[in-house]
Amino acid sequence: MAAGTSNRVLIAFGASAAVIGGVVGGVIATGIDSPGGTHASASGRAQSSCSVSQVAQKVLPSVVTISAEGSGSAGTGSGEIIKSDGYILTNNHVIAPAAGSGGKLGVTFNDGKTAAAKLVGRDPLTDLAVIKVSESRLPAIPTGQSQSLTVGQPVVVLGAPLGLSSTVTSGIVSALDRTINVPGENSQTALLINAVQTDAAINPGNSGGSLVNCEGQFVGIPSAGASVPSASGESSGGSIGLGFAIPSDLALPYADEIISTGKVSHAYLGVDAAPVAADAAKVNGSAEGLAVSGVDPKGPAAKAGLKAGDVITGVDGQPAVSTDQLVELTIRMHPGEKIPVSFARAGAARQATLTLAAQP
Repeated sequence: MAAGTSNRVLIAFGASAAVIGGVVGGVIATGIDSPGGTHASASGRAQSSCSVSQVAQKVLPSVVTISAEGSGSAGTGSGEIIKSDGYILTNNHVIAPAAGSGGKLGVTFNDGKTAAAKLVGRDPLTDLAVIKVSESRLPAIPTGQSQSLTVGQPVVVLGAPLGLSSTVTSGIVSALDRTINVPGENSQTALLINAVQTDAAINPGNSGGSLVNCEGQFVGIPSAGASVPSASGESSGGSIGLGFAIPSDLALPYADEIISTGKVSHAYLGVDAAPVAADAAKVNGSAEGLAVSGVDPKGPAAKAGLKAGDVITGVDGQPAVSTDQLVELTIRMHPGEKIPVSFARAGAARQATLTLAAQP
């Protein structure tokens, strides 16, 4: 964890939290693994000409509140209509309680009408999911390009924090290109790559909602927020002006794939690795890197010549310091693409080219 982040925890703001007295609580994450966004800026409330009221009037009809019920857990979150025939995009952790057998999903629209929903598909790795209601002629949210966002640009967040439907907050883009770990399923984590950082208030229940620009165009999915822990180590649970959204340029293509196939197919490396330990560094002559504990004999890593006991020192032109780098490659890149890899074996430096495969 980088300096300056040890006094914060991350909260996945959605239905994976328990409902206590009708208020959705937060799930505490391990922290911000890679906070070094390439366009960091000091956060602060921006004075701008963005008409939040006009944005709200335009976008709120496309934003919904989602309820999820399952065996022993329930909660609420947010979502946005991405297709007029009933497809709604949200976070996986919002619908997770209802993903098992007998789970129920419900949607409340901006006008107060409700409808049952079914799960189309989900991807725990990127924390995305698509659900569908049996409705037609719904107001699909206008879409923009998250790659066009700039630091300091005004943005608006719409969703259902604390179960309060049709809530609107505003702020600025305070940084771009964050890599964030958030709570996942079965003690695993999801990885938000190229995440948009904003100081617009994001609270429990905002997950899956909409981050939009001043034109009312969808540019991100609010998915997590930082919180200052109390003296006991528990999260304070409220917004401190440090929230993170999955960029729309990543989310929407995955949503289309989920609608078409029911899932997301990621690229595959075929390697198990962990940050190098001191004793491994002595053996391999590498002060840092990722120690390879195993390789799939039929996978890309093995075909590139990597073996258990090697230490990966560089990946795709960058020093190898975190396993998140490997996960990010499986999210960002596609089968067939090639990745240069440097590694050490018994003190000797080696180079290889790894060709990504389809996830088996």
